[in-house]
Amino acid sequence: LKSSPSNNEEKDAQTQLTKSDELQRLHSQALSAYQQEDYEAAISLLDEILAVCVWDAELRELRAECYIKEGEPSKAISDLKAAAKLKNDNTEAFYKISRIYYQLGDHELSLSEVRECLKLDQDHKQCFSLYKQVKKLNKQIESAEEFIREGRYEDAISKYETVMKTEPEVPIYSTRAKERICHCLSKNQQATEAIKLCTEVLQLEPTNVNALKDRAEAYLLEDMYEE
Repeated sequence: LKSSPSNNEEKDAQTQLTKSDELQRLHSQALSAYQQEDYEAAISLLDEILAVCVWDAELRELRAECYIKEGEPSKAISDLKAAAKLKNDNTEAFYKISRIYYQLGDHELSLSEVRECLKLDQDHKQCFSLYKQVKKLNKQIESAEEFIREGRYEDAISKYETVMKTEPEVPIYSTRAKERICHCLSKNQQATEAIKLCTEVLQLEPTNVNALKDRAEAYLLEDMYEE
């Protein structure tokens, strides 16, 4: 306004000031909703602000937190990836992305994201601790899958049992391990054990196609054709 006090400029400046006041009001409301654990309302308010303040990394991180609380991990990842690009050396964003992928059972993507964190800060305690865990688990799963490809089913079963001990806290890894053990038992002609384990998996995931196929193979071995 001071540089060119014409009527048009003044109107434009007033509009922008009004808009910025409105955004500040929305920001206060969003923070208040977040603190009151009304994450749905916070997301709705943050959507409005981010439509204007597209490049604000902190707002994206806040919306990601809300998405995590609302059980929408893929949307949280999308915001955190943007925040990682918008803010230099954003180790926190890479750490959170890696954790979400890990919780979702995607150990390979988790490993790749936590490595990005360590590239920025090799002494980052949380990232290093997560890196060790994911790397160990990743190696065991790769090794088990290699055994399956070679037809070494007993070794694969043993390796997947180790996977369950390595990560007892995140249920998806146990379920995947049981699914693969059932596959090995079925291939190894151990029909009774295969049926039992596949049934366990199918109680958790009724539409698990792999477990259905492997249980069907096991039923064939037992001449249980109806089943």
